[in-house]
Amino acid sequence: MSSITHRIRNAYVFAGFAVLTWSTVATAFKLTLSLIDIYQTLFYANLVSCITLVAVLAIRGKLRTFVLETRIHWRRSIFTALMNPCLYYVILFAAYDRLPAQVAQPINYSWSMVLVFLSAAVLGQRVSRRDWIAALICYVGVFLIATEGPIDGLASADWFGVGLAMASTLIWAGYWVASIRDPRSTETSLAACFLLALPMTGALCMVLSDFSISVTGLTGAAYIGLFEMSLAFLAWGTALRLTDRTARISNLIFLSPFISLVLIHLVLGEAIHLTTGIGLLLIVVALIFQQRQST
Repeated sequence: MSSITHRIRNAYVFAGFAVLTWSTVATAFKLTLSLIDIYQTLFYANLVSCITLVAVLAIRGKLRTFVLETRIHWRRSIFTALMNPCLYYVILFAAYDRLPAQVAQPINYSWSMVLVFLSAAVLGQRVSRRDWIAALICYVGVFLIATEGPIDGLASADWFGVGLAMASTLIWAGYWVASIRDPRSTETSLAACFLLALPMTGALCMVLSDFSISVTGLTGAAYIGLFEMSLAFLAWGTALRLTDRTARISNLIFLSPFISLVLIHLVLGEAIHLTTGIGLLLIVVALIFQQRQST
């Protein structure tokens, strides 16, 4: 096997790991939040993620660089840490705490559409007609998902929960816009965010909750911190670095929300509404339509 073929195969392995990991996130959130509260989940997940990311940097021989760059860019890191993990996950967990997983997960998936318009507002990037059409399709999908079944169920929909899920997409997109001009590698800046966020998430947990949790609750938070917040991002970044077929690798991410719905049904026992499936399909079609404009 040639080195190029081996590298491409490894790229698909890392990408597949990331996709499968992200597919479990909605289920993991709901299970963990049924055992411990938002602030406990955030603190312990933050702690595990911080340990994981710093350990990976140490294994890769980048710990010294991490320390030096964090000293230089500590103001930027504190600002982005306030967004991710602090504000983003507080709002996202609150949305999952109120909504069925099949509602919160697809809405959160629409963050990349928000990124287009936020980049236009902050960075001056142009919004094309194709972007507007994609946004319309995307948010028709969000509307269908929010109904949780019948269209006449609008009055009983948890619009505050939907608003939280939508707000999380804005914060996540804002985090990526703020990170665009960061000269550090993604793994270094992410590790700095989670390290500097620890006192913040610890303070939130101490003031609004407490640190006493069950072993099963800790296991859930550790899973979120290890996989959702850390290894999945590292694996995805590795896959993109290894491949010379970025478009093909990137398209694998569209499998994640559909696999997630299967897990939500099988593990959480949620009956998946027809409107959820149609809405998610519209969101994914909109994202693909928007991304293909440059090809």
